[in-house]
Amino acid sequence: MPKTVNSADPPAAAGFPPARVGLAWGVHLFTALGAVLAAVALVAIGAGDLRTAAILMLAALVIDSADGTLARAVGVREVLPGFDGRRLDDIVDFLNYVIVPVVFMLAAGSLPHWSVGAIPILASCYGFSQVAAKTDDHFFLGFPSYWNFVALYAWGLGVSAAVGTLAVVVLSVLVFVPLKYAYPSMLPPRQRWFNAAVGSLWAVAFATSLLAPERVERFRLLELSLAYPAYYFALSWWLVRRNEGNA
Repeated sequence: MPKTVNSADPPAAAGFPPARVGLAWGVHLFTALGAVLAAVALVAIGAGDLRTAAILMLAALVIDSADGTLARAVGVREVLPGFDGRRLDDIVDFLNYVIVPVVFMLAAGSLPHWSVGAIPILASCYGFSQVAAKTDDHFFLGFPSYWNFVALYAWGLGVSAAVGTLAVVVLSVLVFVPLKYAYPSMLPPRQRWFNAAVGSLWAVAFATSLLAPERVERFRLLELSLAYPAYYFALSWWLVRRNEGNA
């Protein structure tokens, strides 16, 4: 339940010009639009329109990739101290990174039964609720519930329910293993912008493979786009090793 506001709470937007206050609320609205996309994606899945649902999942991913940078640029914590943007982000992320992709995998036949779909949901409930889910040195601790990537690739590559189950079980176990994974929006500036460029190329490649599969099939574009997840895991390993070397 929402907390009771009292006189000790910091005044929202005190001392900031209206334009900056409006920008801060606009960033929060931008984040919240991800929840709307999640709802529409669930409707599309229910209607059997997996292609539209996949495009909406990609759009939600674009929002999540940009809103953190925008929030820091505007300084939303200082401008609106009474509004918890991190909580909003977690709510939207749980919808788009867990609920929507699990329902998507069940509808696509990538998972055989709802009981298997319960595994990543329960694992992610644990992962999202950990105080140390995001470390002080800006990493995710444990597999960061990227079920949207799993769902999109399982569907796009047409994997069997057996392979989908294996992938889900292994990655769900990794939620509990305290390995560090890169937090894209909190990378050092050089790596952040390079990651943004590579991620944008990935999104274009994946969206193209969804919208015009007959034109890109001979280029194996979807398979080539697997280079981005591989790059992400390699980047995580490199950053952890570098931090350990500087400690």
